[in-house]
Amino acid sequence: MPGCTNIERLYDEHAQPLFAFLLNLTRDEADTRDVLQEVFVRLAREPGHLAGVRDERAFLIRLAHNAAVDLMRRRTSRDRTRDNFAAEQLSPFAPTDDPDEQLFREELAEALGELPADQRAVVHLKLWSGLTFEEIADALDIPPNTAASRYRYGLDKLRGRLRPLYEEIK
Repeated sequence: MPGCTNIERLYDEHAQPLFAFLLNLTRDEADTRDVLQEVFVRLAREPGHLAGVRDERAFLIRLAHNAAVDLMRRRTSRDRTRDNFAAEQLSPFAPTDDPDEQLFREELAEALGELPADQRAVVHLKLWSGLTFEEIADALDIPPNTAASRYRYGLDKLRGRLRPLYEEIK
């Protein structure tokens, strides 16, 4: 993009996948928008922050993840109402006209919402962002074996939760 600043390029290339990742973590669209804004404002204020970064995507995921964790820690009063928010149908999936597909998407979104945040983050990055365990580990600042374990545990929980639906459609 001619004349485009680095922050604009970063936003254009990474905002949408970061938004989906954050929405899956926070389970709240307003919080997701706040965290995403916080990440890009921080980068705009500190342009040298990216100097020496070898993997922009991993760096941005780490910034977003840390900002989301910080936000969730700061908002302890929301813990009492988290169950109400989690019950809302926040879905990273686009609606479809096929009723069976829509039912599956809703059930999958609900099942994802039931995973612990650390497992949900790894599952999202692996399945929807296509990151390797090494990239996930780098982005979330965890060992690769921990990323693989969280993914395996998350998938096991998703399989168990979605198996009755699969059996019903089969």
